[in-house]
Amino acid sequence: MNKNIVRIVFTASVLLICISNCTAAENEFGIVTAWSNDEPATAEGMVLKINEPFTVKASIESKIDGYVFVKLSEPGVTNAYEVIEGPSQIDEFIDNMNIESGWKTTYIWKLKPNGDWTNGNAPINLFVQFNKAHDDVGMIQFTIANPHILDEQYSSFNIFPTRTATDPSSTDQPPSQGSPGFGVAGALLGIALVMMARRN
Repeated sequence: MNKNIVRIVFTASVLLICISNCTAAENEFGIVTAWSNDEPATAEGMVLKINEPFTVKASIESKIDGYVFVKLSEPGVTNAYEVIEGPSQIDEFIDNMNIESGWKTTYIWKLKPNGDWTNGNAPINLFVQFNKAHDDVGMIQFTIANPHILDEQYSSFNIFPTRTATDPSSTDQPPSQGSPGFGVAGALLGIALVMMARRN
């Protein structure tokens, strides 16, 4: 019985690791992975205050020789964020010219809500375009995070962004496309343990 429990826990742990890392988008041109505050995209349940800093990271790998263009964007009408540090501003392209297949890089941005949008969700999207030739293009785009921004000022005494178990919604901003997370692996582990208990 102890061996069976160990196997179930090991299997569930492997599933948890696999599911939590299944955040990359890929096509025949390249692979893109992203995180917000080290949480895999799409990071849900994040709650931020005005001027509260958070980090967005993107890892990009090209499968082609050619060009790679990278951009952070906001799908909402109102720009909710300001870049504190990073390789580009929001809606500004980063151009990588004459790269070779196997080229990899990681970009990190530090952002904060600017106060122009509050009491609602404001997604941050990542757009990556791979150009093999002028008319041979592959694009990847997804939401990195979908924070809910409170109408409150951030205090620097808070070290980490506030988290909530529920995901507040807003009718003024488009929803993000989520990815599997720890909840799925937890459910699988629970089912496996219940099945073991029934056998005994």
